Amino acid sequence: MHAKYAERGLRILAFPSNQFGNQEPGNETQIKQFAQGYDAQFDMFSKIEVNGENAHPLWKWMKEQPNGKGTFGNSIKWNFTKFLINREGQVVKRYGPLDDPSVPLLRFSKY
Repeated sequence: MHAKYAERGLRILAFPSNQFGNQEPGNETQIKQFAQGYDAQFDMFSKIEVNGENAHPLWKWMKEQPNGKGTFGNSIKWNFTKFLINREGQVVKRYGPLDDPSVPLLRFSKY
């Protein structure tokens, strides 16, 4: 998706978190090396918390937005939860871990 839409302004920002079944136990270098094994070409940030008292402020904000609220509460249920944010910085949609955001992305292409 990054390769297909990057020229049109899409940016994918990845924030590893180890709050889900210990899936990201490594340090920043190890996590980035693992992602490069899958030819990840998007921006990868340092490991953060996305839930709880120590959740990163960006994630707290995204979850509080009208289009960022979860179906069964606002906590992030699993890795690969995604948020689509438009050029004005508004949360357009929240996607669950198994949702493929590339399917409806064309509807949001004006963002």
